[in-house]
Amino acid sequence: MKKFASLLLALCMLLSMVVVANAEVAANEIKIGLICIGDENEGYTANHINGLRAACAELGIDASQVIYKYNTPETEAAYEAAIDLAEQGCDVIFANSFGHESYVFLAAEEYPEIEFCHATGTGASASGLENAHNFFAAIYEARYVAGVVAGMKLNEMIAEGKFTAEQAKIGYVGAFPFEEVKSGYTAFYLGARSVCPSATMEVKFTNSWGDLALEKEAAEALIANGCVLISQHADTTGAPTACEAAGVPCVGYNISMIPAAPNTALTSAAINWASYFKFALQNVLAGEKFASDWCQGYVDGAVYITELNEGLVAEGTAAKVAEIEEAIKNGTLHVFNTATFTVKGETVTTCTAYDTDGDYVPDFGEAIVDGYFAESVLRSAPYFGLDIDGITMVE
Repeated sequence: MKKFASLLLALCMLLSMVVVANAEVAANEIKIGLICIGDENEGYTANHINGLRAACAELGIDASQVIYKYNTPETEAAYEAAIDLAEQGCDVIFANSFGHESYVFLAAEEYPEIEFCHATGTGASASGLENAHNFFAAIYEARYVAGVVAGMKLNEMIAEGKFTAEQAKIGYVGAFPFEEVKSGYTAFYLGARSVCPSATMEVKFTNSWGDLALEKEAAEALIANGCVLISQHADTTGAPTACEAAGVPCVGYNISMIPAAPNTALTSAAINWASYFKFALQNVLAGEKFASDWCQGYVDGAVYITELNEGLVAEGTAAKVAEIEEAIKNGTLHVFNTATFTVKGETVTTCTAYDTDGDYVPDFGEAIVDGYFAESVLRSAPYFGLDIDGITMVE
């Protein structure tokens, strides 16, 4: 009898622990942490901050319940920030930069009762941790749409005699030669070429996510090399600033670049991070476990392009954007349709996904499905690693 009572007590304690680990949290009691690579003065982080604030407002969570860790480098400092947020009683901790991942998930091992959500990473599903999550958005969809805006501008400038169709060369300021960046600039190029078939592209990397001076210098170098329109996967206003000075049209990222380049910025591709923040917070509030990977696009309102610079974009751009966005939403347009590009002159019929070092991952899965490269389906982070024809890298 004593043995049975002891077992019953142990079972009750175990069940109690499970209940606590999955307990609901009241909206006015939840505590949230956000580890940021930058601050509100940097577009990428500002977009995360605004997204979290929007999600909190919608869910009735007061701003005082969120603790921010600004300008946190991708070093041991990220682990220390995560531990500090955990010790302050956060129920869920978000981190917004790729290099934060290993440090944040190390903290997740030590605090299994807290949910740790990391943007742009790749390791959650393989970590074995139920409280580790990766999230991203199908930004390649918005980059394709932004590319259409750029392509229409190229056509307008060709018609005006500013350059010939053969001189329609786009410059792209990239952060790192990672699949996230490669997926983005390829999508942008395909969007531009869908309306301006003669367009080509040159990509120059800064090897930094956010360095205003380097991004400005890269844009200036591309312009000097004959690029007539500039886009970017970089976090500052460096490239638009260079474009404004040179009078070269540009397409930004994260936020509208019109304030920085009122006479040259066409639009920007952006992520509505509020979509994920709301999803994750709703699960934490309900005490529910949720998937290790999350990636959504236009259908769920997770990506968009910022306002068009009226008077600067080509005539008919708004109508064309609406048409393309609807085609993406209803599934009649796939950004990486293999019929629209070649690699070394050949159509791609099979391809496995890539890891973040650009190496094949044979066991990761076939990425070509029904004639298109299925991006961010096998995991949330991008894995498009093909070097398609028409795009060249420059030093």
